[in-house]
Amino acid sequence: MKTVVMLLILFSLFSLNTFAQDSPQWHLPDGAQARLGKGIIRDLAYSPDGTRLAVASSIGIWLYDTMTYDEVALLTGHTGGVESVSFSPDGTIASGSGDATVRLWDAITGEHIHTLTGHTGPVWSVSFSPDGNTIASGGGFGDNTIRLWDAETGEHIHTLTGHTGPVHSVSFSPDGNTIASGGGFGDYTIRLWDVVTGEHIRTLTRDTGEGNSVSFSPDGNTLASGSWDQTVRLWDAETGAHIRTLTGHTGSVYSVSFSPDGNTIASGEGFGDATIRLWDAVTGEHIRTFTGHTGPVWSVSFSPDGNTLASGSWDQTVRLWDAETGAHIRTLTGHTGGVESVSFSPDGNTIASGSEDATIRLWDVVTGEHIRTFTGHTWSVYSVVFSPDGNTLASGSRDATIRLWDAETGAHIRTLTGHTGGVESVSFSPDGNTLASGSLDETIRLWDAATGEHIRTLTGHTGGVESVSFNPDGNTLASGSWYQTVRLWDAETGAHIHTLTGHTSDVWSVSFSPNGRTLASGGGREIRLWDAATGEHIRTLTGHAGSVGSVSFSPDGNTIASGGGFGDATTRLWDVVTGEHIRTFTGHTGPVWSVSFSPDGNTLASGSWDGTVLLWELTPALSITASDVNGDGVVNVIDLALVALQFGQAGQIDADVNGDDVVDIDDLIQVASSIGNIGQAPQAQPLALTTITPVDVQSWIAQAEALNRTDAMTQRGIRFLEQLIVALTPKTTTLLPNYPNPFNPETWIPYHLASDAEVQLAIYDIKGVVVRQLDLGYQAAGYYTRRTKAAYWDGRNANGESVASGVYFYHLSAGDFSATRRLVIVK
Repeated sequence: MKTVVMLLILFSLFSLNTFAQDSPQWHLPDGAQARLGKGIIRDLAYSPDGTRLAVASSIGIWLYDTMTYDEVALLTGHTGGVESVSFSPDGTIASGSGDATVRLWDAITGEHIHTLTGHTGPVWSVSFSPDGNTIASGGGFGDNTIRLWDAETGEHIHTLTGHTGPVHSVSFSPDGNTIASGGGFGDYTIRLWDVVTGEHIRTLTRDTGEGNSVSFSPDGNTLASGSWDQTVRLWDAETGAHIRTLTGHTGSVYSVSFSPDGNTIASGEGFGDATIRLWDAVTGEHIRTFTGHTGPVWSVSFSPDGNTLASGSWDQTVRLWDAETGAHIRTLTGHTGGVESVSFSPDGNTIASGSEDATIRLWDVVTGEHIRTFTGHTWSVYSVVFSPDGNTLASGSRDATIRLWDAETGAHIRTLTGHTGGVESVSFSPDGNTLASGSLDETIRLWDAATGEHIRTLTGHTGGVESVSFNPDGNTLASGSWYQTVRLWDAETGAHIHTLTGHTSDVWSVSFSPNGRTLASGGGREIRLWDAATGEHIRTLTGHAGSVGSVSFSPDGNTIASGGGFGDATTRLWDVVTGEHIRTFTGHTGPVWSVSFSPDGNTLASGSWDGTVLLWELTPALSITASDVNGDGVVNVIDLALVALQFGQAGQIDADVNGDDVVDIDDLIQVASSIGNIGQAPQAQPLALTTITPVDVQSWIAQAEALNRTDAMTQRGIRFLEQLIVALTPKTTTLLPNYPNPFNPETWIPYHLASDAEVQLAIYDIKGVVVRQLDLGYQAAGYYTRRTKAAYWDGRNANGESVASGVYFYHLSAGDFSATRRLVIVK
């Protein structure tokens, strides 16, 4: 019976109310072992009750609790980046995506409701009508339409046509009768439409800029628009007359938003000074400027009470500001710009990623944790590589410089200048003495890695050089370029050896096999293999549906990994000898510009324009199968729990992973090691609340350490268990929003305890009178979030009578901690 109960618990492990510490590991694609980064920020919106902040990203929609600003959910399902997010009046979420669909989600349960299809291009904007019955969506490139949908059924109502460019923004008037839409890329208009009939009412013409964002004032009398021409314009919503122009921004205005009281307008600036400005909505006077973002501000949104302003930026942070004073409140981090390059350190413990947001980030391979960020480049970082001894990191940027960094401390060592175009690729020679760089200026430069001195320049390419790579003996350098060519050079003298032709499109990547005999090049939709000595073509590997952005050999030379560029977004494995396709990894929502094997060949990293690095486990299937105790094809905390449940039992049972007829610490460590590279500890929390305690885990660690083993598997397993202890213990005691809310007739009130405490919960009415007192007793530290653990209130008072509809407050006392939140009963 215990086993049955256990399995029933396991089936509900990964619900929306999982308050995890390491949220990037939620909803990993099949076969992925970890995700580094939370994707690229696109848009943000507050829920109507102000308890949630939704952040649309390239991998899904992140929901934050606005009391703690902890992540509470990641909504996934789109196959492209999420470009826009909007809440309905009742809290339902709609999102528009680059995959040309609109999706609806239940914000409480996280359940997918509908997928709306019909757009023929990316959906750049979504908005609910004030009554929640209708959704408007604006189509981007290749579509240029607005579509209206029935929010209840998902049925298409109208298609509004007339824009001659993509629709950047759509917004309903407060009475729900009118839609405003902003056109882009040559369509310098804002258009107004009748919601019921779909007829065009009028066009507001902007002579000098596009309608990046449109927003109605709360009273519906005024329409604000933000534009590429660096202005915010106010219009009479009834007549279409221009009222005034707000000037002061030095870059394009990507987002405008009215405060809930209609007195203030917030505007977010794009490429320019990256500021947010507040304006008096009546007089148009500038009130204040918020500074702090280091990149364009894509989206601004007021909280429902008007006290807080949220902003999302190209610098991949969400910042929260006091709307009254302009004071910075908090920064939400973890997002990254599009990843252009990934590289393992020689010991395999660290990954470096270079990003479009001009930063380099270092990540711990085992835990997936962010170690540090290197800043200094002024434009996208297109290539990162470790020196052979692991002490130095080199980065090449679109700012035409190469920077050298101390890989341990992050200190900047020196900057190499001389290129007149962006540096697309950097590569160390095998002895670490020379650094090669390929640039859009059509040259390759060789540098002394110790002194930074320029050695020589290799010329001959007639297009930008996208990739450079030394062969293992350091004698030959390969380069891939625009205009379909690969060139081989003598690394010592700089003499040109061969030009390899045959590609029919730009060559994005070149890589030598470990024995130096074979060269792989990726260009167009194909990978070509060449004899590195003679330059003869060996074979062509085809299968990618889009351009090949990156190629890399495994350490044993038997496998090639390739990343799909535009129109593909997959990572593929190929057999070098036969050229046969082995496996395809899917999960990225943007082009894969870089792939890299770990030094032991067990892990493949892929870096994508979606702002994430995915780690894929390449461990032989046999060991994975053995650790997959429940046989569901994935090794995770469920398998760990099943081993723990049968600890000490003998015989031929599934939990006996190593087959020695007893379930013991060896089996548990083997399973933990298989999880250890994929950051699953945080997802274990709901399970741990019912089956595993920190005391259990500490006992396992002690037993494992007593074995005195130094092998990688044992060390990975111990590292994972150490993570698990941290995940089982909240850092702070927190009172969380009840669910559902509003409710009738029952609700659950979740909370975290950072330490053991006597816990009490009191329910008050609007007058402050105690309605119900719940004495929850002395409770151990942990996560009290699921329905089996959270406090429960049946909507009755101390006498057992149902209370009336209305607003109530709940107050939690736990040791020195106390907090109060609001709930609503609707009957």
